[in-house]
Amino acid sequence: MDNADEKEDPTETTAEQISRQVCQRIRDLRQQAGWSLDVLSKACGVSRSMLSQIEREQANPTLAVTVKIASAFGLNVTDLFQYSHRTPNIDVVRAADPSHIFREDPDCTIRTLSPLNLEKDVELYEVRLTPDGSLQSAPHFEGTREFLTVQKGSVRVISEEEETVLGRGDSASYKADVPHEIRNDGRGEASVILVVIYR
Repeated sequence: MDNADEKEDPTETTAEQISRQVCQRIRDLRQQAGWSLDVLSKACGVSRSMLSQIEREQANPTLAVTVKIASAFGLNVTDLFQYSHRTPNIDVVRAADPSHIFREDPDCTIRTLSPLNLEKDVELYEVRLTPDGSLQSAPHFEGTREFLTVQKGSVRVISEEEETVLGRGDSASYKADVPHEIRNDGRGEASVILVVIYR
């Protein structure tokens, strides 16, 4: 057999990559718009199941389907393909996106505010604690620090053997490479914005 016949067609690989990028772009556009699959389905006339398969890269949209989806976002096909080759300037995390719920139990809810696809040494969270609820953490990597701002209620921050009480609008930074805890110190729900910085 001729060895040339065994070589992969670079055009085919590129086409697969472009198709994957378009599928990802459709998902990103929908999430940035805050639309459910049902809303997009009604807007473009493509079935919900087909949209779901496209977003999960289990189906490649035909040109006709791509035109319908692009039109629903006020774009043309050229725009959709151009966008697939660049990173968007604005990466949105929607409040109702369940994929960003990092932890949810009766005492504590943690929502990731930073994009999940980023390789990062900084993480941003919203932490909500019920009365008497707490977030206890084992030591992170050496040099890790946390920065916290109270949005609602009152919390007690404990870093190893030191502790302090913070009220609404107060901020604190502390070592997080030792045992540490955020505890609701008030009678109502407490909400804080938490930034974790890894050295």
